[in-house]
Amino acid sequence: MKVAITGATGFVGSRLVECLQAKGHQPLILTRNSTTASRSFPNLEIITYTPKKSGNWQKAIAGCDGVINLAGEPIAENRWTSECKQEIFDSRKLGTQKIVEAIAMANPKPAVLVNASAIGYYGTSETATFDETSPTGRDFLAKVCQAWEAEAEKVKAAGIRLVILRLGIVLGDGGALAKMITPFKLFAGGPIGTGRQWFSWIHRDDLVNLIIEALTNQELEGTLNATAPKPVLMSELSETLGDVLNRPSWLPVPSFALEALLGEGSQVVLEGQRVLPKRTTSYGFEYQYPNLKQALAQILESS
Repeated sequence: MKVAITGATGFVGSRLVECLQAKGHQPLILTRNSTTASRSFPNLEIITYTPKKSGNWQKAIAGCDGVINLAGEPIAENRWTSECKQEIFDSRKLGTQKIVEAIAMANPKPAVLVNASAIGYYGTSETATFDETSPTGRDFLAKVCQAWEAEAEKVKAAGIRLVILRLGIVLGDGGALAKMITPFKLFAGGPIGTGRQWFSWIHRDDLVNLIIEALTNQELEGTLNATAPKPVLMSELSETLGDVLNRPSWLPVPSFALEALLGEGSQVVLEGQRVLPKRTTSYGFEYQYPNLKQALAQILESS
């Protein structure tokens, strides 16, 4: 399959491109930074695009068999100023809008759009359990995800199969886990905040396999939670990480420290939700790493 991909140079996208090539597919990279992409993918076709604007890049969608849309501004790296929040919102809503617009104009059209979303759709709770049928939350991230998914849904008017993947925290060599590991290596690791918040996660390789399954399996459609079947409390994450690293996990990171650094954006880490992949498992998707300790051990051994 020839597959157009946005977000290909990111933590998930780079691994996805590698796996697609290994399976004999032909990735087409849509990127804002062709120089960076060319270094990462020297042998692939690269198209420079502006995610929030129409342009000639949209013509590249014609002839592709599928589209994978992973692009979006990082959520938990910067303080949530009003400008940052607007960029988080627009990068997802308008970026997806332009992808869907390109698909509608394409001749021939791709058969499928695999579009990222996030478990932030559900809002946060220490007590509730969420699956794909659960209602949306009311906070900022929930509103972002609603707008993001609403734009993706419009692709169905062109007769295109749509799979929306609500991503949990992705664990792999790099990304969020790299930031968590550093304090443990300095013997200063521990739970973030109260430790009572839920941590719904997925191993990066399982996520990549799920994306490829969504791309190639015509039976998959609709919304799927891209999380492991066994979410954990933050305290359990800390204990397990300490155990795998053979380091103590007793020194908590106080909430005020993150709030001072990230402001409202700290809710991504300090609050959480217990999300189960009910529809994902009902399709028979098999996880390589369903258990946290197994996942962490594999990541740390290979890093």
